[in-house]
Amino acid sequence: MLLSLHGMFSADHADGSLEQMLIGQRPLTRLVAERMLAQWLLGGAPLVLLSPLAGLAFGLPWPAVGVLMLSLLLGTPVMALLGGLGAALALGLRHGSALVFLLVLPLTMPTLVFGSGSVLAALNGEPADAALSLQGALLILTALISPPLTAAALRIAME
Repeated sequence: MLLSLHGMFSADHADGSLEQMLIGQRPLTRLVAERMLAQWLLGGAPLVLLSPLAGLAFGLPWPAVGVLMLSLLLGTPVMALLGGLGAALALGLRHGSALVFLLVLPLTMPTLVFGSGSVLAALNGEPADAALSLQGALLILTALISPPLTAAALRIAME
């Protein structure tokens, strides 16, 4: 999922449609949020839908498979939102894909830690509510902050 993030805005930057988005009538924050949703639908939603098969292939019990699905449902949008911010910050740079990876990976560590912690708690028979709640809080925070910051980064990149 992280490998495809660099291309989120680079094609629009190359063909000039990003400039049209900036001067258009629709708010750039809304366009950015829609682009991030599309990125998640293409990259994150298939992971969520296929996670029961992967969980069963690794021998996870059914309660842990449910926690795995919920954890991916909360965690993959955070990665798409942060990836969009990283892609906007690295827009137009020569080796931008490596920079996007280096920018986004440390920011996604809490999501990865809480997601794996929730599945581990479910495997040990402990409640996974705390880790899932923290993942939900990260999703809300990222969903509120990332689209406006990404729009600002796109405006700066186009100047």
